[in-house]
Amino acid sequence: MKGKVLAIANQKGGVGKTTTSINLAASLARTRRRVMLVDVDPQGNATMGSGVDKSTLQASTYTVLIGETPVEAARVNVEGGYDLVPANGSLSGAEVELIEFDQRERRLKIALEPVRSSYDYILIDCPPALNLLTVNALVAATSVMIPMQCEYYALEGLTALLNTIRRIRETLNPSLQIEGLLRTMYDPRNNLDNEVSAQLKQHFGDKLYRTIIPRNVRLAEAPSYGKPVIAYDMQSKGAQAYLALAGEMLNREEAA
Repeated sequence: MKGKVLAIANQKGGVGKTTTSINLAASLARTRRRVMLVDVDPQGNATMGSGVDKSTLQASTYTVLIGETPVEAARVNVEGGYDLVPANGSLSGAEVELIEFDQRERRLKIALEPVRSSYDYILIDCPPALNLLTVNALVAATSVMIPMQCEYYALEGLTALLNTIRRIRETLNPSLQIEGLLRTMYDPRNNLDNEVSAQLKQHFGDKLYRTIIPRNVRLAEAPSYGKPVIAYDMQSKGAQAYLALAGEMLNREEAA
């Protein structure tokens, strides 16, 4: 049985993609699932947030994409209990270099194929842009999780992302599904958060996760210690929310 490949994507920055990637990977690993997180963001935040020094990488997502290193040689096991394919700034160069390659949109999919059956979940942390790296992630993925803040501009960005997903489904990856929309940095005291949340519920129904990720200090602090929040403060609201999200995902799959 091949693992599920989940791209965590939104071209808007600062919506909690990396926070979700790290903490969902650690929460799924805690349920004894075999998990790999692939960092395809040149900023390398998922790498640092997993406790890996991005400045000393010999093998990385970049060397995997250009065919220099197999995924097996690039992955490292991290404290969160998952494997990580790390990234750093050299990945920005891949954008330009990949243009020269055959099947440039499929490089990540091809690279992940040999290890897919070793994992229950492969999560891909996408950059905040609809570029060739994000396209590679969406072509490699079986489904997409969209983290978003409940604010006015978030809805606007969502339309562009849904159009991209539709285009990729039509041309490069017909089986790509929307896994779900995740409300992040949520403050129930804020009227706009509640209004946007209600709109999302109306438009997306079952695709909207019941689990909501709150604004949480511990969640914001954990990356500076290079740890997922469940390793930093298991009792925090942020840690509990991501454990609940992992549970909701697994329940949905069993129900399907």
